[in-house]
Amino acid sequence: MGKRYSKILLAVDFHSDNSVVVETAQDLTGLYKAELHIVHVNEPLGMAYAADGVSWGDQVYALEASIRKESQVKMNELAQELALSDGQVHLLEGRPASRIHELCEEQKFDLIVLGTHGQAGLQLLLGSTANSVLHGSGCDVLAIRIG
Repeated sequence: MGKRYSKILLAVDFHSDNSVVVETAQDLTGLYKAELHIVHVNEPLGMAYAADGVSWGDQVYALEASIRKESQVKMNELAQELALSDGQVHLLEGRPASRIHELCEEQKFDLIVLGTHGQAGLQLLLGSTANSVLHGSGCDVLAIRIG
């Protein structure tokens, strides 16, 4: 019958419409009778802007706190919508691809489902989060095209 997934990780960002990605993860979870988890990684802004005594570092930290709070609200809403318990919801800080890889190793996921925008130009050259997750992952990755 091919591959069997028992533990699926849905990686979401809140910059785009996640609905098609969420629906796909739900479908796969049902199909394989798998356990679904969700993850969102807040990337610290302060590291990039607080160097060299830049005076607006405090504003960057305030913005970070606001983003963190908004992410928590959105994760709670998504967890409720998907009927997930606290142990299935992972809100992390750091570099998205690295943190997702660490979580996958710790929790032994068989599949990561995430969205991709199919970047071009400079974004393609620098690599998207989806691309970074794909290339360092120890499990299968399903990238759903958004937009």
